[in-house]
Amino acid sequence: MNDDTPPPGPTQKKRSVLSTHSVFGAPCWVSLTSRDLRTTEDFYSAVLGWRWRSVRLGDHFRIALADGVPVAGIAAVAAMWQMAVAWTPYFAVLDADEAVSRARERGGTPAVGPLSFPPGRAALIADRDGAVFGIWEGELVSNWETWRQAAPTFIRLHTRNAFDSAMFYGEVLGWASDRPGCCEVEYEGGEVVLRSRGDAVARIDSGAVEAAPDPSVRPHWQIHFAVADVAECARAAEKHGGSVLSEGETEAILRDPDGAQFTVTTSRGGR
Repeated sequence: MNDDTPPPGPTQKKRSVLSTHSVFGAPCWVSLTSRDLRTTEDFYSAVLGWRWRSVRLGDHFRIALADGVPVAGIAAVAAMWQMAVAWTPYFAVLDADEAVSRARERGGTPAVGPLSFPPGRAALIADRDGAVFGIWEGELVSNWETWRQAAPTFIRLHTRNAFDSAMFYGEVLGWASDRPGCCEVEYEGGEVVLRSRGDAVARIDSGAVEAAPDPSVRPHWQIHFAVADVAECARAAEKHGGSVLSEGETEAILRDPDGAQFTVTTSRGGR
């Protein structure tokens, strides 16, 4: 997902597969679907200090930069493509078609794709409970380790049954397999934790241990961004047309002007 990379030839395609293979199953990118590009740019510049660059996909798309490192994608196509306004995590896979087929066989719903976005292919999928996530086959954005340090601290799936969800994602994304580069799955502190190279890169939460699944929970992936000052981000969000859904000393859940929800935190995600 590196916009500066030319369309893949045979050699590059091999290199892309190897790049994905080194971290497959792990979150590798986040993307925001919004309605208005200028409003989105102004809001996240004020709240998270991001800068922007254009991409070859067109005028409705931007790459967000943090200290010069690409950290997220913005697609102002919600109204045009009749898509929900939301932040979506993408997971690296070895084969997009295979991942989509696995998701469908296990009760998931392929929503978009796989589509070609040189130098790779992407798809959007809803899991069995309706939480939407993306998959990416191809060259990873920037350097994966650099992105992990500059981008979201972690992502968390809020769902009705953490163990059932972990089974679904594990089978679709190849977690805890025998292949080199796969992610490890652990249970700690009442959550299912996904680790890649020792770092906690995702968490799955469904409430109290041994409690019955809560039918009122709307399953969704929540993106967490690391910040130096949670209160300052919350005030900036309010000032620039967003809202604060909840706020504590180390974490706040914010909503941008289009309605997309995300979290700012001083935590490093339990890494």
